[in-house]
Amino acid sequence: MPPRSGRPRRPDLRALRAALPEPVRAVVTGYERHLGLERGLSAHTVRAYVGDAVSLLGFVVDGGGGLAELDLARLRAWLAVQQSGGASRTTLARRAASARTFTAWAHRTGVLAADPGGRLAAPRAHRTLPGVLRAGQAEEVMRASAAGAAQRDPVALRDRAMVELLYATGIRVSELCGLDVGGADFSRRVVTVLGKGGKERVVPFGVPAAEALTAWIDEGRPKIVAESGGDSPEPALFLGVRGKRVDPRTVRRVVHDAVTAVPGAADMGPHGLRHSAATHLLEGGADLRSVQELLGHATLATTQLYTHVTVDRLKAIHDRAHPRA
Repeated sequence: MPPRSGRPRRPDLRALRAALPEPVRAVVTGYERHLGLERGLSAHTVRAYVGDAVSLLGFVVDGGGGLAELDLARLRAWLAVQQSGGASRTTLARRAASARTFTAWAHRTGVLAADPGGRLAAPRAHRTLPGVLRAGQAEEVMRASAAGAAQRDPVALRDRAMVELLYATGIRVSELCGLDVGGADFSRRVVTVLGKGGKERVVPFGVPAAEALTAWIDEGRPKIVAESGGDSPEPALFLGVRGKRVDPRTVRRVVHDAVTAVPGAADMGPHGLRHSAATHLLEGGADLRSVQELLGHATLATTQLYTHVTVDRLKAIHDRAHPRA
């Protein structure tokens, strides 16, 4: 399949890693172990950080140097090559931060005599406002999902429950896929999810999500388990058609189909429902700290992005409605 237009082809990082000299590969392996076991980062984050380290070290080795030659000039040259290859400011900022993480670890463990990343600057990332549904559009998405589940098809019941729970809680798609049956407490209407860095948090959900979950657990899930013929069924709350834990790609497709069924709604996936939930909470009067806890953000600064969304909406309403706008 050809790459999407406007997006540079991602290099084969496994091939790049295999091409590194053995001592350098050993350093990469130690760094990977540090990220996953000592810092407890998610598998996705570890892959991103290790991929950036491999790219950086491959650049240094291809230039005829080794680990000892990794200095500020080479860090800047590595970023410059990526910028000329079409990397965005946001991508450059992320990779610069990733390089600083690696060089700090390498210096702390004695791999590097000094930490060149401490002086590495990068362009400030654009804080793009997330696309969100209007409250009325979100209601239409939920109604469309409920209508699809009216025939009690097990997959449709599952899809409705996933869409309702994503919007009701604002949890990440990885957190949804990681849920087990025992993770939902219907007496208190909360789910216990495992977020980034292995941090556990409890998130409430409302009556519509509870109804959708109950229909899935009582009617839909047993049918999929029976049809898949599994003697020891998965503990996962949400299952694929073969009886295994649902895949994030399936969830993204389900959300995409549900949202595109609503005329005028922006195309989005599960993260768009997370953005929408956060924005609607703030518009409804929730305080920023509570929304931070619900979303599992490590810092309040990340949650504050949603305040810009609500201010922009207020400005748009003001421009349309106020006689002196």
